[in-house]
This record gives sequence, C-alpha cells and structure tokens, in this order.
Amino acid sequence: MKRILLLLPFLAACSNTPQITSYLTPYRIDVRQGNFVTQEMVAQLKPGQTREQVRFILGSPLVADMFHVDRWDYVYRFRPGHGEVQQRVMTVFFQDNKLTRIAGDVVAEDSSRVDAPRPAAQVIDIPGPATAATTATDTPEKK
Repeated sequence: MKRILLLLPFLAACSNTPQITSYLTPYRIDVRQGNFVTQEMVAQLKPGQTREQVRFILGSPLVADMFHVDRWDYVYRFRPGHGEVQQRVMTVFFQDNKLTRIAGDVVAEDSSRVDAPRPAAQVIDIPGPATAATTATDTPEKK
C-alpha cells in the first residue's frame, strides 16, 4: 500500500495524467441559493395585489432594500458541481402598497393568447392478448 502511495506522484508526471486526474476530481455539490420563481407563480400575479398577496404567491423576497421600499428583488442562483452557473432575477415594484409592475428574467406568458386546454391525463387503451391475436390474423401481410 505504501508503494502505491509513493508511486502516485510519479504517475502524475506521466503524459497520460488527464486520464488519471479525470478519475481523481473531487465531488462538488450543487448549490442553490435564493428564491426559485416559476412561470406558474408569476402567472398568478395581477396588478393591484397587496404586498401580503405577493408574498403569499412568491415567498419572502431575497432582497428588501430599505432605500427602495417599493421594490422587492427575487434572485435565484444555481451553481452545479460541474457546469455553468445559472442566475435568474425578478423584481417586483409596488406603489401605495399595490403591485404595479414586474421586471426580470421570469415573466408570465401572454394571457391574451388563448391555446387549446391541455389534458391533465391521457388514457391509452392497450389491447389484451386475445384481441391482439385476432387482429394479427385478420390483417393480410404485405409482400
């Protein structure tokens, strides 16, 4: 065991070190910080809502600055163990304790555009073995 530990620095000096070091990289955890705000949460916001209603929908803001009392900032930062850092910022503005506007990366979809409603669940009929056997014999084979 001691010989292996003594040979390890010499192996690091070899030309194939990228292959060796790729197996020896330390584990890095995913770090999530801030408020994760989804499109569905933003879609629930309407102009004129009170601060309590906005806090109920989005949660407490990450930044509530005493110099900008009528502004709440929701910041979300995701740093994966291996990969690029992702950051989302959304700012909510109030006037007279009522929601006036929203700015940032996360915005609600256009509510004026009406799409067909999406089904919540879909039922798929799978024929049983008896039904599958009869349909297989009824259809002629193409040659």
